[in-house]
Amino acid sequence: MSSSLLPLAVGAPGRPLAVTGASRIDLATFLEHVRGVAALLPPGRHAVNLCEDRYRFLVGFCAVALRGQVNLLPPSRAPAVVAEVQQRHAQAWCLGDTAPDPLPAGWFALPEELPRLPGDVPQLDAAQLVAIGFTSGSTGAPAANPKTWGAFVTSTAQNLQALGDLWGGHAPAVVATVPPQHMYGMEMSVLLPLLAPAVLHAGRPFFPQDVAQALAEMPAPRLLVTTPVHLKALVESGVELPPLAGIVTATAPLPPPLAEAAETRFATEVREVFGSTETCIFARRRTAREQAWTLLPGVRLEPQEDGTRVHAPHLPGAVLLADLVELLPEGRFLLRGRRADLLEIAGKRASLGDLTRRLLAVPGVRDAVMVQLDPEPGQAVGRIAALVVAPEREEADILRELRAGMDAVFLPRPLRRVECLPRNETGKLPRDAVLALLRGEG
Repeated sequence: MSSSLLPLAVGAPGRPLAVTGASRIDLATFLEHVRGVAALLPPGRHAVNLCEDRYRFLVGFCAVALRGQVNLLPPSRAPAVVAEVQQRHAQAWCLGDTAPDPLPAGWFALPEELPRLPGDVPQLDAAQLVAIGFTSGSTGAPAANPKTWGAFVTSTAQNLQALGDLWGGHAPAVVATVPPQHMYGMEMSVLLPLLAPAVLHAGRPFFPQDVAQALAEMPAPRLLVTTPVHLKALVESGVELPPLAGIVTATAPLPPPLAEAAETRFATEVREVFGSTETCIFARRRTAREQAWTLLPGVRLEPQEDGTRVHAPHLPGAVLLADLVELLPEGRFLLRGRRADLLEIAGKRASLGDLTRRLLAVPGVRDAVMVQLDPEPGQAVGRIAALVVAPEREEADILRELRAGMDAVFLPRPLRRVECLPRNETGKLPRDAVLALLRGEG
């Protein structure tokens, strides 16, 4: 990507950018906050951005970039995870909403009242590294993925082409249940308000009633950015939501019945987007009505034996994903699982995804996951194990029902009943947390 200067934000100075509590913040005020905070930041090369308030995260993110430093976006706020991210990156300090007590070394807390400095709209070099995102760890150790400002600008333009018809020519008001540190949350609730006429809600509502209240605080058209786990809770809660322009979901496969139920319940379209920390969003579909995905403009997939290479205008080079695809005409494709999920035991084949779906179909099972354990000494293949949330069912009963429709070699041993699965903030299941529960830890 050729080097050039690109604006930090777009739009008229008076356009609304954020709603935080009872306050409405316009673009000019936001840019004054960015310049004011940038002047206060400590020296260094990397900042672990741990702000939970979405507006203050956005101010901190832009201020760090304006100082020529890089935002580190850890997959979790757990102290051990944050410490590991700091250790892996030189001159790294932490940025937060408030100051912990006691204050750890290398911590900078944003002042309660953000400082303001006037000036022109800041420009960043397209080639400037502004963030490093980390994978969730659902398939192993989190991996670092650098992002330039030019890549973010290009990918956001693609997202607008893929989703803009949901809200037409009006500026959408975005309420998100996903953290801004997650790449999907970054794309849909941080970059969209910066680089499109969109308004962000500063909070990150979790419970259904909180989501309803946050949406009610925003003007129409309203866009809910969420995950299948949060969407399922919303549908089952019976909560009433104000009219929505659309619901966008990602981070885990969206079951078609849930998509259909959400569209009926909330009288809006549910659009699922597909991507990863490595690639950002590159495809979309209306899951209630179609199985195939549609590629975003300029994206091309190249199936490989061990996955799929993704070519896109915002990527500096092709990215290899573990997902297996079947290409269709007119820029569409079907997902056929992940190479790591494919199992071959005693000459028989299955996929962890399909086995998990079978487990979830057992009456009384509310949540579940199947995994393949590492091989034991002297064994070539690891056993299958499962965690299941089923308060009213016994483990033996669940196994009995599975045995009726599943080959015995794929039955989970052990199958452990737990109160809840160790899902992270986006609903993913880090492998190390799953294995710890299977060992009876926690």
